[in-house]
Amino acid sequence: MLFVAARVSSLAKLPQGRAEAAKRAKAMVRKMDELGFGACTNTGACEAECPKGITISHIARLNREFLYAKHND
Repeated sequence: MLFVAARVSSLAKLPQGRAEAAKRAKAMVRKMDELGFGACTNTGACEAECPKGITISHIARLNREFLYAKHND
C-alpha cells in the first residue's frame, strides 16, 4: 500500500493531476483490493523497512483522496 499511496500522492500534488484525481484514487484502491493488498495498519513497519524512505503520510493522502472521491460520487 505504501508504494501505491506514494504514487497517488505524487500525482495529487501536480496541478494537471487534479483533473483525474478522484478517478485515479478509486481505481488504484479498487485494484489493491482486487489483488489482495491489505489496508494500512498504521504501525509504521512499512515505513521503517522501505528502501526508498517513503513515509506513511502518503497513505493518509491516498485515504483523503479516496474518501473525497467516494463522497462526491
